[in-house]
Amino acid sequence: MKKYDSILSDMEQKIIDGQYSPGQKLPSVRSAAELYGCSISTIIRAYTELEKRHSIYSIPQSGFYVVEKPGDWRNPTDSETIDFASASPDLNVFPYLDFQHCLNKAIDTYKYNLFTYGEPQGLETLRRTLVSHLAGDQVFAKAERIIVTSGAQQALEILAKMPFPNGKEMVLVEQPSYDLYLRFLEAEGIPVCTIARSAAGIDMRELEETFRSGRIKYFYTMSRNHNPLGTSFSTEERKTIARLAGKYDVYVVEDDYMADLGAERRFDPIYAYDRTSHVVYLKSFSKIIFPGLRLGAAVVPEQLLKTFQDYKRYGDTSLLSQAALEVYIKNGMYERHKHKISSQYMTRLHALNEAVKRYNDAGLIEASDVTSGVYIQFKLPRTVNIDRLTKRLAVRNIIVVSGKRYYLVDYPEREKFLRISISRAQPEQIDEGVKAIVEEVKRGSGW
Repeated sequence: MKKYDSILSDMEQKIIDGQYSPGQKLPSVRSAAELYGCSISTIIRAYTELEKRHSIYSIPQSGFYVVEKPGDWRNPTDSETIDFASASPDLNVFPYLDFQHCLNKAIDTYKYNLFTYGEPQGLETLRRTLVSHLAGDQVFAKAERIIVTSGAQQALEILAKMPFPNGKEMVLVEQPSYDLYLRFLEAEGIPVCTIARSAAGIDMRELEETFRSGRIKYFYTMSRNHNPLGTSFSTEERKTIARLAGKYDVYVVEDDYMADLGAERRFDPIYAYDRTSHVVYLKSFSKIIFPGLRLGAAVVPEQLLKTFQDYKRYGDTSLLSQAALEVYIKNGMYERHKHKISSQYMTRLHALNEAVKRYNDAGLIEASDVTSGVYIQFKLPRTVNIDRLTKRLAVRNIIVVSGKRYYLVDYPEREKFLRISISRAQPEQIDEGVKAIVEEVKRGSGW
């Protein structure tokens, strides 16, 4: 083993063994060089590598410190409640300390510049960083067309209110769809029409007929990890949507809020097939980091850009958060955390699918075919009273969400289902939870 590798390994082992405790300052570069009998440059190289691995962090003019261990600070999970309802990331995988480190780095880098109002379009250096970041998902755009928003929700609200160059006013939404956006559209009186989407997808002939009507301003869709169904469009469906948008001058607002939790490595968004600049691509960073960050990005076609900027008006997103996100992406933490959380969620989904196979022998529950993201649809028999079902499960400390809320209030043809989320359901709880749901569905259906 080379001298450098031996030193790096020894330092890392001391941190693991607790000889260097969380928060403790490491020996200075000069002291460490004397201790290991090597050059200062070798120690600098080792400390730099440990910082990349986020075992330590640096404070300018002070030194290097050991990063706190995750188990030192997290709140214990309520082990008695099985939460199949929450859409928020698991508290146990929130990268609090990593992001705290990035906040400190951002302040060191930008200093007082972070405490001004900022530009409506967002921090320029973050937008430049997002150019390469988004390119990893086959979303190619110049920094000028990327706008940082206060979560994807802000972009959705702006798009609903602003005029589009096609002169149309009707928003086409899938049923079911993202409940908070549906409630917003209803509250604002935005003209809306609908198209049914099931676990099998949507009827492309009906979509074309709706586009051809000449009324549609834009089609709001989630191309992958749909909320609440959990399913994704096939490649052919994504290509067809992009083609129809250009053919009938209808824009597509693609809410790719779970882009980072997709197992489909070959998944290219609708945006990637857009040849006529008719797709607005939206991404959220809340699902991969934590909801309170409230940061998203909108990739806006050139012909919509000025109007979108006019409606956004001012810099309403924290510059400090933006700068910290820039650091988080640049130093590789984002990518590492993405793989960590994706792996954990995929394990939970696998456990859920296996539990369905194990207990749903009568086939009363029709589960959507999902292997990534956090949501699965449990379609129920018509004879089940869904309100009673959710109450009976709550008595057993199992929290679920009815599919009712994911439809417009006056939509007539609703599927009866539960939206199951695995983001807060601990792996050891999933089997027990699915078993209980199947038992209660059998009871409620009179089987």
